[in-house]
Amino acid sequence: MSIIDWFKELHPVIQALLATLFTWFMTASGAAGVFFSRDLKRKTLDGMLGFAAGVMIAASFWSLLAPAIEMSEGKAIPAWVPAVVGFLLGALFLRLVDRILPHLHVGLGPEAEGEEKEGLRTTWRRTTLLVLAITLHNFPEGLAVGVAFGAVAAGFPAASLAGAVALAVGIGIQNFPEGLAVSMPLRRERVSRLKSFWYGQLSGVVEPMAGVLGAALVIAAQPILPYALAFAAGAMIFVVVEELVPESQTGGHSHAATAGAIIGFAVMMTLDVALG
Repeated sequence: MSIIDWFKELHPVIQALLATLFTWFMTASGAAGVFFSRDLKRKTLDGMLGFAAGVMIAASFWSLLAPAIEMSEGKAIPAWVPAVVGFLLGALFLRLVDRILPHLHVGLGPEAEGEEKEGLRTTWRRTTLLVLAITLHNFPEGLAVGVAFGAVAAGFPAASLAGAVALAVGIGIQNFPEGLAVSMPLRRERVSRLKSFWYGQLSGVVEPMAGVLGAALVIAAQPILPYALAFAAGAMIFVVVEELVPESQTGGHSHAATAGAIIGFAVMMTLDVALG
């Protein structure tokens, strides 16, 4: 039996777990860059952040919103309703968590000095707040992958195992710069390489948890599937607009960031259309 056949035979929740463990591994791989360099050129980082934004935008439509609309066709309500409602709820959820959960937004480049604390007031350490910021934004990515695998288990024609795998691969690729985005600033502040890596990979641990939750939820309650897909899309677009795009455009290398976003979108679209 080949690896592909073996993977197909697994329970969808286990498939989602393995897929999100891969996305966590990619986060850890990015964080491991701290062992090879203390810093990263701002232009390179801006391009990588733009790439991550492009991947997430493409995944939000091709892997989540489009299937949600297709699944809703022929129902009692217009096909666009679940997509719109779920999308808005996803963005609203992230906004509420953003206001409640203590976390820290901080510039990533060597010349970036500004930082902004958000959420409820707390005495938690600065490094904890920084990791929470990235962890907060990794949750919808894991949720999206889990929901995609749950949709396959539900038997909807619009969902395919290849499409779910393509989404996991795309999310994994863009997780690499996110790992760097945590570990590199910590290393610049003279945190040890090992601790910088530990905090960087820790930000991706939430993805397997969210993946399992998403897959189990839609399997248990199939009617909410279109809403769940759109919910994940809304949460990811919130992350893109709130964090990735602004951060990639404020370092003085907007052309590199824009080029990264275009390439990221094209890569994710290719993965989804070719495999899904």
